[in-house]
Amino acid sequence: MTEITTLTQFLTTANTQFQVYDMGRRVQHIDMLAFQQIENLASSYPSPIQGHAQFAIVFWDASQQHYIWFLKLPLDERGLLSPAPRTQFIRMIIEALGRDPSQALSKEQQQKLANHPFSFKPTSEKLALFNALVKKQLGQVASPQYEFAYQYLSKQLKAEHWQEVGLQGLADICVRANELDHLNVLIDSFDFAATEVQVAVCQCLEHLEIDEQLADTVLEKLKLADNELKPYYLRALASDEQRSIDGIAHLAELNLLDANVLITIAARNWLALKETQTRKIFLEALAKQEQHFFNQIFADIVAIPALRTQLLSELRNPDRSEVLSAAIGGLFKVTKA
Repeated sequence: MTEITTLTQFLTTANTQFQVYDMGRRVQHIDMLAFQQIENLASSYPSPIQGHAQFAIVFWDASQQHYIWFLKLPLDERGLLSPAPRTQFIRMIIEALGRDPSQALSKEQQQKLANHPFSFKPTSEKLALFNALVKKQLGQVASPQYEFAYQYLSKQLKAEHWQEVGLQGLADICVRANELDHLNVLIDSFDFAATEVQVAVCQCLEHLEIDEQLADTVLEKLKLADNELKPYYLRALASDEQRSIDGIAHLAELNLLDANVLITIAARNWLALKETQTRKIFLEALAKQEQHFFNQIFADIVAIPALRTQLLSELRNPDRSEVLSAAIGGLFKVTKA
């Protein structure tokens, strides 16, 4: 038998169909070719988080029984998957299946693999969005919460019923924003929905590519919201680089780039940091935090392939404040230690 070294090989040999989702900074479907390139160490994982890649793999066989693996695998300094842990996981799978990857996957075999060292549990927000994406992509019906959430957002229910609206139902609507009248319903809901519901909608939108009109609505809400709620609206703009830039500029003008907002930008709105002025604003605000916090956030975002070159160039940028220079100096001390 040819040695199996990748998850793609294993799942293909096992006669399963499968889909892969990124569960790191944002929950998104990963194209099969892109995943194979990541697995073959031909390209970096695009959105590393704390030195790891986080995947959800949904697979099923002829019985149409669906299984899910949530995998957290370490990356090397180049952002490539570390081969040894992945190989270890594959060996664990094969051993649990009696070293015959072509056999059917029973529930008992799934249970043997349930608590392996590479598993992780997504947050409830990510899990709701993931479930909605999977159902939509596989052509399955939305969750039972979908109908109630739609009735609330379309003003068919009284406003006081907001506490009965489930996060899963909101996620179902958000991933179907381009179907029926869902986009207009989402846009209009920002005029009347309870703040708690608006926050939950934003927690779904932060993972999705959103329509420009919806993004404009969210940006306007960001500018009008109470200070403690502004980060939620900013997160919802994660897919829109220009509106993220505008939102960050708004928060900077109000001197609101505290540790919580900086974490939000690094975790969700990092695309905006590709823009020179926004990157400068972010780093200058980050430098005002504690040194260990600066080091942690910088190390996290410099690992993002799309930002790495620009961020490394900032380490040698003479046009920076003394505060930022001191923070970078502190970063080098830790690096050399």
